[in-house]
Amino acid sequence: MRIAYGIHGYGRGHSSRALAVLPELARRHELLVLAGGDAWGALQADWPVVRIPVFKYHLGRTGRIAPAWTLLRAAPSLIDLALAGPAVEVVREALENFAPDVVVSDSEAWTHKAARRLGIPRIGFDHFGVLVYCDWPMSGAERLRCRMEAAVYHHMMSGPADRVVIASFYAPPPRREGICVVGPVLRELVARTRPSRGEKLLVYFSNGPVHFTPRVEAALRALGEPVVVYGVAREGVAGRLDFRPPGNAGFVADLAACRAVFATAGNQLVCEAIHFRKPLLLLPEDSLEQRLNAAAIERMGIGLRTGPDKVSAEQLRAFLDGEPRFTARMPPDFTDGRAAAVEAIERFAAELTACR
Repeated sequence: MRIAYGIHGYGRGHSSRALAVLPELARRHELLVLAGGDAWGALQADWPVVRIPVFKYHLGRTGRIAPAWTLLRAAPSLIDLALAGPAVEVVREALENFAPDVVVSDSEAWTHKAARRLGIPRIGFDHFGVLVYCDWPMSGAERLRCRMEAAVYHHMMSGPADRVVIASFYAPPPRREGICVVGPVLRELVARTRPSRGEKLLVYFSNGPVHFTPRVEAALRALGEPVVVYGVAREGVAGRLDFRPPGNAGFVADLAACRAVFATAGNQLVCEAIHFRKPLLLLPEDSLEQRLNAAAIERMGIGLRTGPDKVSAEQLRAFLDGEPRFTARMPPDFTDGRAAAVEAIERFAAELTACR
């Protein structure tokens, strides 16, 4: 088949998921890859990628989403999506020239919009679907916010996809047919890297300028332990902090060899850390998805969650002291869901093309 694959460009989780399944899909199908932002940067060295826009949430100094600022900064993108403007037209032309049988989209709004306008079947493949298409225990306030976020998601993705594949380290039951929940989807680089137990704490923030606050930096410096930092616009060694540039191979090597992880609570990073059996201290972004991820980690007993106003050297030391306890509770049957994800994408694609 001919498959167009769109990837949302905020953070590196979406591109990491794509890097896991693209090689296997490419063995049997013709591919067109479209991505922007961080995803374009992560993929363009190894894949021919059509560069497209990226929608970003804007966070305030406290790490919470700034709705007014987000809407103001995103207004041109929202108008383009609503009116099928120039960016949608670029994606539409790319799809029309490639003539895909199906579009797979990892939370990518422009490919969803263009595919719907062209009448091309769509498969959603991401983690956010746990909130949109699955039942999961929540408080009343969380359930209300979940409905609001699901409505925004459906609006941005031009309505529900024809089929949905959800990759998650926890597996809530889907609400209807046409939805497949698979386990963690690991990149080949991650799957073939052997873990070891080092002494360094690995720090990764998906939005470093917001999350790497003076409070966080002070706590890390006062910790007195070696720390490797990713996601911050700095490079070089400053005391016991080693700021490193983005890069797939270097990051995976450091993740596999670190002692523990202090990070925002994106699904893909959590999956890779659990695969390497690394305890997690999670600082969720201002999103229900990341808060549920952090809560799931605490329920599993393999890590802790914190908040921007709670981070301290004492908390970091207590987390590291709990390393043996967290490691002992790591799931023994944690398997790579990559093969299941590829099988589900191909099965759904065959179903949808048979109906055309």
